[in-house]
Amino acid sequence: QVQLVESGGGLVQAGGSLRLSCAASGRTISSYNLAWFRQAPGKEREFVATVSILGSTNYADSMKGRFTISRDNAKNTVYLQMNSLNPEDTAVYYCAAGYGLGSSQLAYNYWGQGTRVTVSS
Repeated sequence: QVQLVESGGGLVQAGGSLRLSCAASGRTISSYNLAWFRQAPGKEREFVATVSILGSTNYADSMKGRFTISRDNAKNTVYLQMNSLNPEDTAVYYCAAGYGLGSSQLAYNYWGQGTRVTVSS
């Protein structure tokens, strides 16, 4: 079992940046593909980014060039650097770990509780 705890969310003005962290415990993350998803108010959860066991990354189109996902296996942590934020990025952000890979939530077995990001205009 892997326990995931997100942090780093908060209130930021449009155009600003935040870095989210997701700390894992229970097992090392080096054996898992990792991802970030988000859920905006009144909307379904959507894919943000993923980083594979080997470090390859993939992003949703609307996040390309603004968000960067990274992993630090030594710290058992995955990060999401978010730049040029806009109000449409307001959501609860979740990290996930699993043996699958891709943009489907079904690929991931373990989920954090989420951290809220609010972007003001």
